[in-house]
Amino acid sequence: MSLTPLAGMKKENIIALCNKVSYKKLSPGRQLFREGDKDRKTVWVTAGLVELREGDRTVAMIRGGSPESLTPLGGMQLPRKMSARAVDEIEFLVVDTEMLDVMITWDKTGTYEVADLRHVVGGPDAGADDDWMTTLLSSNAFQKIPPTSIQAIFLRMQRTAYRAGETIIKQGDEGDFFYAIVSGKCIVTRETPLNKNGFKLAELGPGDSFGEEALIAEAKRNATVTMATDGVLMRLAKADFRELMNEPLVHCVDEKQAHELIAGGGRWLDVRLPSEFQTMSIENSINIPLYFIRLKLNTLDAGKPYVICCDTGRRSAAAAFILVEKGFEAYVLQGGLNNNMKSLQLRRSA
Repeated sequence: MSLTPLAGMKKENIIALCNKVSYKKLSPGRQLFREGDKDRKTVWVTAGLVELREGDRTVAMIRGGSPESLTPLGGMQLPRKMSARAVDEIEFLVVDTEMLDVMITWDKTGTYEVADLRHVVGGPDAGADDDWMTTLLSSNAFQKIPPTSIQAIFLRMQRTAYRAGETIIKQGDEGDFFYAIVSGKCIVTRETPLNKNGFKLAELGPGDSFGEEALIAEAKRNATVTMATDGVLMRLAKADFRELMNEPLVHCVDEKQAHELIAGGGRWLDVRLPSEFQTMSIENSINIPLYFIRLKLNTLDAGKPYVICCDTGRRSAAAAFILVEKGFEAYVLQGGLNNNMKSLQLRRSA
């Protein structure tokens, strides 16, 4: 599927999304949506001609099947900045914008949701049961959390014993806890349409943690984690994680603060898909899709602050957590591009 922003999504996620997309028709002269609407619907025209208007001015004529029709009509920002009217009978696809954004974020949060916290403390006992906390605290993520929050994190964590073969999180489930391994080993697997049993992605041990990305992005689990041996895990409930870990790590800035960071040598980092970026982007921004962030960290300058943007801020928050965890200075554009259209200098495709 080449529709923006669906291009590049994993096949299984596109199939799941297709079950949520509605196919509709509209007769000539009828309004598809109006300027100022807050209907939270993303629309693509597949056949027929649509007129887009801003006030009394026609700004575009979009015909189904044309390259322009691959982009959502009028964009995804709300309230709508223009009206859409069927010139002749049209056919179109429509999906809930909020659900679409969640599914894109889920799809693009990486291969698996594991924080790569393999920092060796040193000594023959590193990684032993009594050293798991030291290993976890040595990560960049925990070093940036206020001491009072760290104390609260460990006070609120629940210590739970698990048996070998027991499933901790299951792919497709809602995110509920953040986990840290005290003792034992876990196996991370991912199911695909061609491999229902799942293939192994990683093996985790004491001091490693997992489960954070689904909590940040408000998405479903994109991998399964199973105990390979008997062991003990500490888990932090979603609400506590967002209050004590996510919020201190993911810092939001408004448009004015963002420009101050850029003026001071920072860079705009757009984590949307290339097709979304090419359609509309901030001048002089760089584009690294969220699903490439872990692979492209070596292309970023650790000495510069980054202001991360996407449509709504959801994908940006997931990316910022990953960057901060790896030692970068990263901020999220509050409200995303959708809520900063007028104040930002945007480059649009012809």
